[in-house]
Amino acid sequence: MKKNMGTADRIVRILVAIAAVALYATGTVTGALGIVLIVVAVIFAATSTVSFCPLYRLVGIRTCKVDLSANK
Repeated sequence: MKKNMGTADRIVRILVAIAAVALYATGTVTGALGIVLIVVAVIFAATSTVSFCPLYRLVGIRTCKVDLSANK
């Protein structure tokens, strides 16, 4: 599993996850939308932690820098 997420992408995902949890915790977003928001927050936090997004791989997106020294 090669990394396909850059630092900026990881930071944005973590911030979005924190905001989503805060919205749910304060009762701003409730019901089914709140549950969906929490699920998305968990997915964002997990993918940020491992620096790998399966959807990026399917689409062919890579937001991290390519390490040219690893090819030698």
